[in-house]
Amino acid sequence: MPERYSISLDLIGKDCLVVGGGQVAERKVLSLLECGARVKLVSPEISPGLRTLVENGAIVYRLGRYRTSDLEGVFLVIGATNREEVNRQISDDCLAQNLLVNIVDDPAKGNFFVPAVAKRGSLSITVSTGGKSPMLARKIREELEEIYGPQYGEFLDLLGALRLDLFRSTSDSKKKKQIMEIFFDREIMSLVKENRMDEVKERLLSAYCGSGSEPPDGSS
Repeated sequence: MPERYSISLDLIGKDCLVVGGGQVAERKVLSLLECGARVKLVSPEISPGLRTLVENGAIVYRLGRYRTSDLEGVFLVIGATNREEVNRQISDDCLAQNLLVNIVDDPAKGNFFVPAVAKRGSLSITVSTGGKSPMLARKIREELEEIYGPQYGEFLDLLGALRLDLFRSTSDSKKKKQIMEIFFDREIMSLVKENRMDEVKERLLSAYCGSGSEPPDGSS
């Protein structure tokens, strides 16, 4: 079987459909909302958590069973029902319309898998087993979350600000590369690992200002 092509989707403002009303569907809805998607939910019944989202206006809900017409205007679909015939119909309809579709209980029926994600702010580390073992992906994700603590999100934010300012203020590509390499020297990365973020920030700013650049607003 050919390798899967890994991508990171921008779902901000995109209409996404979740079919199903249980705990699995609830987790999928929440993950889509976190990515800025507009979520439509279809199911004969829904969990208390999903009911709360509906009542708060966070998602659009249609009470009833899945219909092909539910796909109108949709960008991405997740089938999270416990009925094989419904999941198969969702898959067939979506593939016929070239829509992105994931069937939670049978990933092979869809055209994309949802990886396990270790998230630290803007840093996302994904683990995929190609749908062969979601449990293994989850176990590896949990190990990654222990290795890469929340400080890596803070580190990334600081790097992003310095990089943006550097690229705005410096046209010399060689100089930019040299400065960026300093940001990732062994001592700085060790300090990040030990969560000594005040020292990390001090060293990054020292390296940046030592290059003749002014620190970005708010980073001094």
